[in-house]
Order: sequence, then structure tokens, then C-alpha cells
Amino acid sequence: MQPTLFILAAGMGSRYGGLKQLDGVGPAGETIMDYSIFDAIRCGFGKLVFVIRKDFEDDFRKIIVSKYENHITVEVVFQSLYALPEGFDCPPERTKPWGTNHAVMMGKEVINEPFAVINADDFYGRNSFEVLGKALVKMSGKKNEYCMIGFRVGKTLSEGGSVARGVCETNQEGYLTTVVERTSIERINGNIQFTDENGESRILDENTPVSMNMWGFTPDYFAYSETYFKDFLRINSHNLRSEFFMPLMVNELVTKNRARVKVLDTTSEWFGITYAQDRQGVVEKIQALVDAGEYPAKLF
Repeated sequence: MQPTLFILAAGMGSRYGGLKQLDGVGPAGETIMDYSIFDAIRCGFGKLVFVIRKDFEDDFRKIIVSKYENHITVEVVFQSLYALPEGFDCPPERTKPWGTNHAVMMGKEVINEPFAVINADDFYGRNSFEVLGKALVKMSGKKNEYCMIGFRVGKTLSEGGSVARGVCETNQEGYLTTVVERTSIERINGNIQFTDENGESRILDENTPVSMNMWGFTPDYFAYSETYFKDFLRINSHNLRSEFFMPLMVNELVTKNRARVKVLDTTSEWFGITYAQDRQGVVEKIQALVDAGEYPAKLF
């Protein structure tokens, strides 16, 4: 069974100041997402699922989905503030989405096979999709055995400001032991630092593996997510800034020994647009890959 690629495309790029998903950075106006989809198709993925905001649907179908429909099966699902379990209501003053793992939960009705989850606005590279695709094929029919691509934190920073990353620890067998969403990660005076939950500054080693939201799951992950989301809402529903992050869900499963997550190495270099000033560097890196023959000048 071919794996599915699930793309998180519901977020407005607030720091970047626009819909990053539609920004053309390739030589023929390709988006970062186009490169991920091109890589996924040539690495054996059989279906695309996008999660977007409902009010974005018409533009998204016209500009984005139409490009892929002759190349791969495409589904679109929607993330909404009001898509909550029975018995829970969205606070009327809340405007912030419920987070990445809530977005993943929207795929339950259309995904019945092993699937990868990625961000729309991150460039992951061909080798990442090769490695993840092979792992997902082996996961078919299994439960509680997941995986992720681990990138080195020193290669995932932005010169434009701080970033948020899922900071990972692994055991000797290469399985995840913890993943914690850390914010305000940046290089200061040569050291990579972040601010912990107590407001203290901490230093990270250059090669610390981090999640860039490139995960591999089987469909049983949806049921775990639904159960834990209820627990999350009981505690956090009235905190207007709270988010149900994927690392939060994965960490819950790993630390309670309900699932294992293999951290997979890749030779690919991640890059992306967190801030507007990152854009030109992304354009140049993609052009260099095209010049080197890694990608055609026009993808679709």
C-alpha cells in the first residue's frame, strides 16, 4: 500500500506577513510545497491530503490543488476552531487555531494507510522523502510503531529571528525518548540558545536532533490523538494561547510506552521561510538545486 502525504497548510504566516503557502520561490513560480509534493510522488507516495482553513478553499483549489490532480489523488480537509469533541466549546474570544496535532486529527476520515505529516512551508529535500517513504511502507498493518525525520538544530535556524523546534532525545537504538516543543531558539554569541518553561536561557548542542514536523504515523494515531485532546482541553481550553502541538502528543505516547518512534537520519538539508528576510536565501538554494539537476526548472 502506498503511503499518504498529509500537508499542514492551515496556518497564516503571521511573522512572515502573508500566506507563505502561495509564495512562488522556484524558477517557474513553484511554492516550497510543490517541491515536497514532487519529491513525495517520485518517492512512491500515492495520495495527498491537505488541511486548510475553509475560507481559504476556493483560492487553494484554484491555485494549488489543480496543479496536482493529474499526478496524484488529492483530498482536502478543514481545520476549524469549532471542530472539538462532543462536550467542549470554543471560547468566543479565542482566535488562535488549536495547533498542529489538532490539524492532523482532521485527516481521520480520509486516511486509512501509513502517512507522513509535513509543514507546507518547509523544504525537506528528496532524501528525507525517500527515507520516510521506505519506513512507512514497512509500517503497513502495524500499530504503535511510528517514525520521524531528525534534522540537526544547527542547520534549522533563521538569521531573521528566533524559531520554535521540537527538541528530541533518543536512546541507543535510535528511538525517541522525549520531544519537547521549545520556542525562542536562536544563535547568540555563537551558541544556540532557547528559553525554557521557567524563562531560563539554555544552550543546545549544534547536532541535537529536532523535529521539523516530518513525521510518519499509522492510522491508530488518530484515536490516541482524540483521547488525549480531550485531556488537553479539560486543562487548557480557557487558555487562549494554548496549542495542541504534535510533539506534545508524541511525547505523551513515548513517555507512557504506548508507542515507539524511530528517529531517522537524512542527508537532506532543511530550509524554510520563517521571516520575510529568509525568502531570498530559499530562492537561491532552490535555484542551486535546479542548476545541479536535482529538480527540473518546471515541476508541474
